[in-house]
Amino acid sequence: MFGGSGRVEIAGILNVTPDSFSDGGNHFEVEVAIARGLEMAEAGANWIDVGGESTRPGSDGVEWEEELRRVLPVVAALSERGLAVSIDTSKPEVAREALKAGASVVNDVRALSAPGMVEVVATAGAGAVLMHMRGTPRTMQVHVEYEDVVQEVARFLEERLVVARTAGISPIWIDPGIGFGKTTDQNVELLRRLPEFGVLGVPVYVGASRKRFVGDLTEVEKASERLMGSLGAAAAAVRGGASVVRVHDVAETRRMLDVYLACSGSVEEPLP
Repeated sequence: MFGGSGRVEIAGILNVTPDSFSDGGNHFEVEVAIARGLEMAEAGANWIDVGGESTRPGSDGVEWEEELRRVLPVVAALSERGLAVSIDTSKPEVAREALKAGASVVNDVRALSAPGMVEVVATAGAGAVLMHMRGTPRTMQVHVEYEDVVQEVARFLEERLVVARTAGISPIWIDPGIGFGKTTDQNVELLRRLPEFGVLGVPVYVGASRKRFVGDLTEVEKASERLMGSLGAAAAAVRGGASVVRVHDVAETRRMLDVYLACSGSVEEPLP
């Protein structure tokens, strides 16, 4: 159930791609991807976020037919097993079919800006994660000039919120887009000032797991070896008010949150 626990939730990242920045190819086969989704749920993920197109910096997109071929059997299988599934896509064609197959939320790095996407989500009665990104994954890291990164990201998300709410979409989460068209310093500032997004009145969703800025801060080049830094980023996000953290390392993040939230007084006992 999305957003039903009243506590910080974990969205487990399931990339059904050959080229994602951290785990590309690891779960490209359908049965492997399904097994990984079940494993993450067992480890404590509240959602499984299934994506079939890499959005790493500099990446090229794929046609919607290929993206749908990758994700649809995985979404269907995990949904049939009772897992809460979100579909990580910016294409209305993919979103429509994934929602029919059992996904309940569209996690869109383009904040439902593709023609027809708002209508697809609203018609399905689905929720949405609205993320900030400048340009496209191929170009986003050349669009990193901001006068005030927090204010500009918040202004964009507020505009997209109006569109989504007008269409009747609910529930909605906002994502400041850590790593999407931002420098390391800008990503750090977004996390430091995350409480400022609370004025928008919807839950905040943060995906910082294994990203380049984590590698920069910890001097760890290989993305798959950025666990410790990613846990630090997740803790910072929760401290700033994030309701959902999107992560690769579910079990480790769940254990960290059990301790962090208990010691900070946010929960009275470890999360289930």
